[in-house]
Amino acid sequence: MSDLTSHPWFFCGIGGSGMLPLALILKGAGAEVAGSDRSRDQGRTPEKFAWLESLGFDLHPQDGSGIVSAEQTLVASAAVEATVPEMVRARELGCPRMTRAELLATLFNQVPTGIAIGGTSGKSTVTGMTGWIMDRAGRDPTIMNGAVMKNYATPDAPFASARVGSGDVFVSEVDESDGSIALYRPKVAVLLNVSLDHKSMEELRALFGDFLRMADACVVNLDDAEAAALAPVYTPCLTYAVGNPAAQIGVEPDSIVETPFAISACVIDRNRAMTRELTLRVPGRHNLSNALAAIAAACAAGVPFETAVEALASYSGLARRFDVIGTSPSGVTVIDDFGHNPEKCAATLITLKAHPGRVIAFFQPHGYGPLRQMGHELAEVFARLLGPEDVTLLCDPVYFGGTVDRSEGSERIVALIRDHGGKAEHVPSREDCGKRIAELARPGDRVVIMGARDDTLTAFARDVLASVG
Repeated sequence: MSDLTSHPWFFCGIGGSGMLPLALILKGAGAEVAGSDRSRDQGRTPEKFAWLESLGFDLHPQDGSGIVSAEQTLVASAAVEATVPEMVRARELGCPRMTRAELLATLFNQVPTGIAIGGTSGKSTVTGMTGWIMDRAGRDPTIMNGAVMKNYATPDAPFASARVGSGDVFVSEVDESDGSIALYRPKVAVLLNVSLDHKSMEELRALFGDFLRMADACVVNLDDAEAAALAPVYTPCLTYAVGNPAAQIGVEPDSIVETPFAISACVIDRNRAMTRELTLRVPGRHNLSNALAAIAAACAAGVPFETAVEALASYSGLARRFDVIGTSPSGVTVIDDFGHNPEKCAATLITLKAHPGRVIAFFQPHGYGPLRQMGHELAEVFARLLGPEDVTLLCDPVYFGGTVDRSEGSERIVALIRDHGGKAEHVPSREDCGKRIAELARPGDRVVIMGARDDTLTAFARDVLASVG
């Protein structure tokens, strides 16, 4: 990695979920890293930026003042406009530029055992689980995650979305939304599922199919028909499934026991006719599926099956992935969740509805574009999975500036939910949604705060918990 640490770096949007772990990995390897972030300038999540400064990151306003030398490499996501001051200043000085994906792929491809986690939903969880297994197995992995991993979060490292290791393993989620998944050269490629999100199904099939064929070995979910159909013929493939007995890694029928905040099952390695008991400290059958994916990924990378299963008993979960904020004295439980596309929202709602009690689902759309792309499917999920006593609340989509078309918003989704027979309300401001939740909540309710691309949702969830107390 010496060629990457021999010159300074500047991250435009350093606090973003995809940028922060990369900055941590580069800094951990010895690079000089500076950055800026619009959220910092707007006063959002100041504790995150104070923590970065305490680690030695040099932070600047997003006005171009941090770009001071042609030696700096500017890292910015592909979506950053050319008019952003850092972009303008970097062009003037002739600074080299890398996208977030290009830098991640460069780091990933330098390591002998790269484990790439792909799919529409579950990537962050499976990345956290796989990384934890590799850590417990003594492989000292580097882990790149889009979410804070509770196993590594401490008071001194509250935003631990990366782990910097010195072993030969790099575990990372890889993104299909911008096509950058094609940049990776994995030792092990994991495909969790394929469903509508940012691209058409035809585009996704092509991207994920190429992703699997590029790997030395792959792991594929047989419970997902689209993923199973892409399993390559000529690449060694390890399959997993909760419900398909043809999978090599699976569960014993009738062994699954669910509680509101955990799940257990007898896991089987059919290649060796070996079984082990697994208890996860995170709930839902989707997390059991995620665990099987991580076990299979670790096995494909040389970890014994029994070691992988044992490691997951101490897996703590991720921030904002069915993250129980607390239960009020009046008996209302508040959960913070990253659900933002139809499949993620469905997994969370199914987990909630597996147990008694009313659900109040708050949803903040993560942009106007995604709402147009998948709004109909989202509405169908909320209407189908929630019952007549449950209620969905939508505020307006998150908007941090830019030129996006804002003509169609949350009111369209609320109308669609109602058309499908569900109960939903559009309350434009998030603050007013919080007040409405406090009016509605009664003992035994579960309130789930759902949305993406906005770190302040966790603070909102804590405010909601206080208001329903």
